[in-house]
Amino acid sequence: MSARDGRPARLRPARLSPVDVLRLGAVGLGARRTRVVLSALGIAIGIATMVAVVGLSHSSKADLMARLDRLGTNLLTVEAGKDAEGNDAKLPKSAVAMVERIGPVQHATATGDVPARVRRSDVVPVERTAGVGVQAARTDLLTALNAEVAQGTWLSAANERLPVTVLGSVAARRLGVTEPGGKIVMNDEHVVVIGVLEPVELVPALDRVALVGFPAAQRYLGFDGHPTMLFERSPDATVEDVRAVLPRTVNPGDEGSVKVSRPSDALAAKAAADEGLTALMLGLGAVALLVGGVGVANTMVISVLERRQEIGLRRAIGATRGAVRLQFLTESLLLSALGGAGGAVLGAGATFGFALARGWTPVVPAWSVAGGFAATLVIGVLAGLYPAVRASRLRPAVALSAT
Repeated sequence: MSARDGRPARLRPARLSPVDVLRLGAVGLGARRTRVVLSALGIAIGIATMVAVVGLSHSSKADLMARLDRLGTNLLTVEAGKDAEGNDAKLPKSAVAMVERIGPVQHATATGDVPARVRRSDVVPVERTAGVGVQAARTDLLTALNAEVAQGTWLSAANERLPVTVLGSVAARRLGVTEPGGKIVMNDEHVVVIGVLEPVELVPALDRVALVGFPAAQRYLGFDGHPTMLFERSPDATVEDVRAVLPRTVNPGDEGSVKVSRPSDALAAKAAADEGLTALMLGLGAVALLVGGVGVANTMVISVLERRQEIGLRRAIGATRGAVRLQFLTESLLLSALGGAGGAVLGAGATFGFALARGWTPVVPAWSVAGGFAATLVIGVLAGLYPAVRASRLRPAVALSAT
């Protein structure tokens, strides 16, 4: 009774605290554990896919950028193309010297195709070359390419006139050469292997050839001395300026027969292609997440149908429609959050495992995990909204009489 006018005080429905709401939602999920796990698994797969895709993309890109920083993006290559009559053009023998006269040029070197057949030994048929070609190389080639020798030594002023060779990594494997010191046959000439290169990332064609000195190639293998490919390095800021003048510098009067390219562009194109693939995989992850959300909605609808008596009892003892809606929305959110947390852990774990196996530095952006988890909460609200509204509209008398 009111102390002032004697009228009865207006009753107000009890309000559950946030802790009570969470506890009530957890009890509802705990009663159906198998169904909850299966529903959360759909959400987890979607989130794991999205986190792993973003993580692997960033890890791969970080590795690629590190490789570009190590190899440099200032390398240009010059090749002979076709002349005005459509015949194979040749670069002048003085091409390297002419390129070195360009002001910003820091390094200039060259290789040349040598018409020689390579065999492991003279008992191997002539036609079995194992797909290994021969190229003449200048002694400063490794410096220009930032390449390294895996075993043995590189060509030098002391041995470039001798019948010795350095094999690319693939060429050595194809010829069965495991260490320097052995001999191979070029045409009918026995040549000593003095070294094996590490893979040359910017110019992978060099991995499949046997390299000899320019003087030795001319003396023993009939090389005409014309370079086939030039390699040039200059400061990053001047690369495009140098690129513009290279054709007319290398072959004045016939610059149309000269092709200039930038090997690092291929790696940059790979990064762009990876970004396109990442977008596609994110789309697939979003589809998986949507399917998981449908699973959550289905689980919540079935839960409402199975728990009509519970809902009726709560309504009969004073629970408001808003409280019932909040209960089922909380269950849906908890179910989605459970799947989202599990998916984030799985996605991050997959990223770290795959990246370490590939030798990359694992990178899992915080925004991908936070964004994925936020997406699960949105899915939880959307998936639980209809079941929650449906539960709140059940009449207590009808719900209690349901069997």
